[in-house]
Parts: sequence; C-alpha cells; structure tokens
Amino acid sequence: MGERMRARLVMEEGRRDDVYPDDVLAMIDATVMLQRPFLTAAELAARPEALHDTELLLTGWGAPVVDGALLDRAPHLRGVLHAAGSVKHMIAPEAWARGITVVSAAAANADPVAEIAAAQIVLAARGVPAARRRYAQERSRSAAAAAAGARGRTVGLVALGEIGRRVAERLRDSGLRLIAADPFADAESAARAGIELVELEELFARADVVSLHAPLLPATTGMIDAGLLRRMPHGATLVNTARGGLVDEGDLVAVWHERPDLTALLDVTVDEPPVASSPLWTLENVELTPHVAGSMGEDRAAMGRLVAAELRRWTDGEPLRHRVDPASLDRIA
Repeated sequence: MGERMRARLVMEEGRRDDVYPDDVLAMIDATVMLQRPFLTAAELAARPEALHDTELLLTGWGAPVVDGALLDRAPHLRGVLHAAGSVKHMIAPEAWARGITVVSAAAANADPVAEIAAAQIVLAARGVPAARRRYAQERSRSAAAAAAGARGRTVGLVALGEIGRRVAERLRDSGLRLIAADPFADAESAARAGIELVELEELFARADVVSLHAPLLPATTGMIDAGLLRRMPHGATLVNTARGGLVDEGDLVAVWHERPDLTALLDVTVDEPPVASSPLWTLENVELTPHVAGSMGEDRAAMGRLVAAELRRWTDGEPLRHRVDPASLDRIA
C-alpha cells in the first residue's frame, strides 16, 4: 500500500462535531492521513501554509471559498469533499479549471428536507394551518370545520431535483394528486412516479398546495411573483423549504393582504430572519420557521459518513457516487 493521501478538515467549529463525530473521524483516519488541528475558515486564512501539502480538503458549513488565492496556497490539492449541501458558491471557476474533484453530501441532506416538506404538505392539504388560525380566533371546536381530508387534493412541486423527487416518493400512495413544473424533468420518468408535468402557470392555478424545490439562480430569483400567486385556488397553501429568494416577498405580502384565504408556510426567507419591520412577522396567514428543514443535530453525521464513504471509494479506485458535475451547476441548488 502506498502512502495515504493527506487531508485537512476546515469548517465552522459549532457544527463540526455533529457532522464529523468520533466514529466518522475514525473512518476517515483509517483511509487518509487527516491532518490536525482542524481549522475554521478564519483560522485557515491566518495560516496560509496549512494547505501546502494537503491533497484533499474536507469541509462542511462555514467552508472556505476554493478560489485562485486558496489554490495558490494548496499546490497539491486534488479534491474537495463538502459535508453539506450546495457547492455552487464555494467552488470558484479556477477550481473547476484546475480539474479539482468535488463531492457534495447534498444527497444526505436531501432526506431531512424532504421529510419536513412532505409533512408540511400533508398538514396543509388537510387544512391544518387554516384550522389553527380559526381556532385561535374562535376558541371553539367548530374551527375544525376549516380542516378536511387530504385525499384527492392536488400538490404542485416546483422542480423535481434531488429533494423534489424525494418529496414525491414520500407522498406516493397518500391519495394526493401530484403535478410538477420542471423544464428539465423527463415526462416518462415523471409518469412512472405518478407525477403529471405541467407548466408553472398551470401548476399555480390547479394546486391546493404548492411546494418549492427549485435552485436559486439568476433566472429563478423572484420567479414566484404576484402573477403566479394570484392564480392560486381559494384556500391554497405555499410551502417554501428551498430558498427564500425564489419568492418576490413584496408580491407575496401584497397578495396575502388581498387573499386572507391563502396560507404561506415559509421555512426560508430572503433575509434570515426577516427584518423586524417585515410584514411577514405579522400577517396572520404566514407561518415562519427558522430554516429547520435540513440536517439538524445528529442527522448531520449522515453527511460526514457520506464523505467518509466517498474517501474510501477514492482510495480504492472505485467510481465516486456523489461527484459534482460542473456542467450541471445551473440546474442544481
């Protein structure tokens, strides 16, 4: 066996033990030479020599940007394995140009997001948020009349990427009717999954619950605007566990003032949290949660285990299962 590759772990300290607990570190130590001490991005900036002989950079939340300046300090760097979601904003063009292999643990983060999204969708389809508001106003069990059964209701998924597909899988056999808008989705594959592909305007006009799963790109920023929101059927619900910037929040506030029958369940917003003066805090038909859809606590170790497994495949000469294709960056979150 040849000399093991040298790896360095750089991420924020607060979540490091969750993502890379002792058992995951043991797996990594058995595969590569994991250099100590572990660093934060700020500590790495203060120690430019720390990556001089590093071949693999292991990261998570709070990762450094892998740009030309970092690459100049890491002449032997071959790969970046990111134990979190999107790598879009941390991998600069210089890294792709140099042929750096990039792995993302987005797949491990997708299940917790899909779990929350599917739960919100089912609650919304049953009318629970509307019943909750009515209960607070009337303080009578008659408020239950605002709720209903979910069977036969229509759910619209905006994008069928990693998370959108998993949400659809969780809702299969629930009695809900699934439609989706995604210009990149394959109609035959969607049909096999019981999903009808439609245009975005039709989705908003038909769906009792709309759930957003699109990536935030220049083309998708603010795409959920007043024109789409006003199409929503009476009593419909918008669920956003994706990116706050997908929604034009000014338009949402205006339409929600006009349409108190509508509900928004927003786990993400443009600013997190919204500014203190934001109407999102006071609109009765808006419910905010603090970005809880995703890996929390011990769930985060799944991302570290994915990185450890990819390291083992790399050293064994096996194909990587979670390598990021730079050509697909415009279609992923």
